Amino acid sequence: MATQSETAAAGKKKLIVNAFVMMCSGHQSPGLWRHPDDQSWRFHEVDHWVELAKLLEEAKFHGIFIADVLGGYDVFKQSLDPAIISGAQWPVTEPLSVVPAMAAATKSIGFGVTVSTTYEQPFHLARRLSTVDHLTNGRLGWNIVTSYLNSAAKNLGHAQQPAHDDRYAQAEEYIKVMYKLFQSSWRDDAVKLDREKGLYSDPELVRQINHEGRFFSVPGPHIVDPSPQRTPLLLQAGTSRAGKLFGAQHAEAIFVSAHAPQVCAKSIAEIRQLARDQFGRDPKKIKVLALVTPILGKTEEEAIAKWNEYKKYASLDGALTLFGGWTGIDLNQYGDDEELRQVESNAVRSTVEGYARFAPPNSKWTKHTVAEHVALGGNGPLLVGTPAQVADQLEVWIKEADVDGFNFAYVLFPQSFKEIIGLLLPELRARGLFWDDYDVPSGTYRENFYGVEGQKLPLDEHTASKFHWATGVPANEHKIPE
Repeated sequence: MATQSETAAAGKKKLIVNAFVMMCSGHQSPGLWRHPDDQSWRFHEVDHWVELAKLLEEAKFHGIFIADVLGGYDVFKQSLDPAIISGAQWPVTEPLSVVPAMAAATKSIGFGVTVSTTYEQPFHLARRLSTVDHLTNGRLGWNIVTSYLNSAAKNLGHAQQPAHDDRYAQAEEYIKVMYKLFQSSWRDDAVKLDREKGLYSDPELVRQINHEGRFFSVPGPHIVDPSPQRTPLLLQAGTSRAGKLFGAQHAEAIFVSAHAPQVCAKSIAEIRQLARDQFGRDPKKIKVLALVTPILGKTEEEAIAKWNEYKKYASLDGALTLFGGWTGIDLNQYGDDEELRQVESNAVRSTVEGYARFAPPNSKWTKHTVAEHVALGGNGPLLVGTPAQVADQLEVWIKEADVDGFNFAYVLFPQSFKEIIGLLLPELRARGLFWDDYDVPSGTYRENFYGVEGQKLPLDEHTASKFHWATGVPANEHKIPE
């Protein structure tokens, strides 16, 4: 059995494969909860998630990546009603809560959970993440986001969301506080459990972090002892200048979503260059995962027939609701037949041009065209065809965008994942692109992510490693970085 490193040495990337889900109905394909074979509306049920985790672990998925938002999508029609009616990421429940249940039913699959740095104190979040890293035996990942919905800001004590660069400045300080709590507050061997001496933890090996910054004041110490990974596997998405800098320094995995590999190839190259030039990291150690939604059939005709069937259930209002939340643009103000590439708004024109870039040159892009484009698969490509045809398209993404794996979204839950498992993964294995088993069975998320047994902590080159208080190092010899 080839490990990831052996496969890389043979000239093939060993793909990292996650399921992309959200604790709501439909997620990237609003309205498909109406399909008789869809079970996404069961997202309130623990069994729903436990069954998924067991299914995906048996298929050797690296992880389950759970998206999240802290507010409703209320830009389209300047109302939350379209989201409420269509079920466009509404209602949505809190994702970290269900991870221990999924972990209890599995041994090796990882769990990447989205949690924002904008509206929660780092001390509180560090406690929650360390707790779940303990409960999962080190299989937790944290998708670091800064939040983008005004509806969330208003419900969490703000008139509006902070400015973009301010959110990232806060996130930069936030992650440093987290490193101090995760890595510097306790020495690796602080917990003694010495029953004869009655010594649970050695107070000489637990210390305050005394962080004083622009946004946060956190004396510490961390209230949780070191978890298996100490710092959960760090995931991030963001292609703005500030987002690229943040990802180049902190991310171990970066998620991208675009409808064609050419759209994100430049951003990926820039992030890798920033990681090397400014932060001394090996660019190949940052793994980039692209959002894709496959619709598979044993024949091309079967796949196309499924696609046509699914379109009957898609909610176009739900699609425009998601588009409005993602972009801040309300397309309801434009006429049904209005060509959006000719309107006065630069934001609308540039956004739609991005969608239309790889469409036929004479195609007309109205708000209905955008809705149809987004309704299945959201802001990522819809790959329709046989396993070989879809694998061919994935290989184009690998070659042209330099991605290392994929976040597979679903149209039908869990049917789409069953088809990926039964049809696509065997094709990827036949091409030498997907492993046969976990490199480190029962290992941490980070060990299986890198394919290296014992790599539970961030890599030595990662900025988090500077904060690590290792066994045997006296407190006066390990200064907490600022």
